[in-house]
Amino acid sequence: MKKHIYILFLALISILFIGNSCNKSEGKSMIVIMLGPPGAGKGTQAIDLSKKLKLPHISTGDLFRENIQKNTNLGQKAQSYMNQGLLVPDEIVLDMLFDRVAKEDCKKGYILDGFPRTVDQAKALETYIQNNKLVVINLEVPDGKIIERITGRMACPKCGEIYHKTYKPPKEDSMCDNCKTPLTQRKDDTEEVAKQRLSTYHQQTEPLIEYYKNQKDVLCTINGTASKEQIQQDILTSIEKSK
Repeated sequence: MKKHIYILFLALISILFIGNSCNKSEGKSMIVIMLGPPGAGKGTQAIDLSKKLKLPHISTGDLFRENIQKNTNLGQKAQSYMNQGLLVPDEIVLDMLFDRVAKEDCKKGYILDGFPRTVDQAKALETYIQNNKLVVINLEVPDGKIIERITGRMACPKCGEIYHKTYKPPKEDSMCDNCKTPLTQRKDDTEEVAKQRLSTYHQQTEPLIEYYKNQKDVLCTINGTASKEQIQQDILTSIEKSK
């Protein structure tokens, strides 16, 4: 009789232990980081990924604009550095990011686009997210292809539609298909600026790839020259495998 009671006791303990383990696993948030050079398509893929995974897409560029437009304390601090032509310190960038991801819609996870840019930022993020699931997607695209992409970009100043001279040309030359507004090109979408941005990326951000390589089952490198649809499928497959 005592033996049967002991076995039942062990079974109950096991069930409780497994249940707690499952709950902990299910309760984890998933943080997806989009890495890759400027013009690799991180933002485009992050937007589509956000819809499929039902996780908010958080762009550091958008965070800066929002805080500056709303004239928040952090926005004022960031603007003061930008007005002097200085890089905004990590402390301010991190405060903006952590304030955003603390909101209700980020409880199940989020997709980061444009962050981290340095190993120090990556370490600060890991301290913040603790044991939550981290997946790093690295879109690999050669420099020559990046320059072609950046210098060919055009946009509609009225409706915001994005075009490309090679990959997504408008039906009418330099005219928006939607609202027939003349298309414009950003002043910094030149070959010279593209090369400068790539140089900065190789020096500051590319070391993140090696950093995440040293962490087990975190980094997923994707061929960023494939079709938009294929890249998205490869990303989804990589995320599914990492679960």
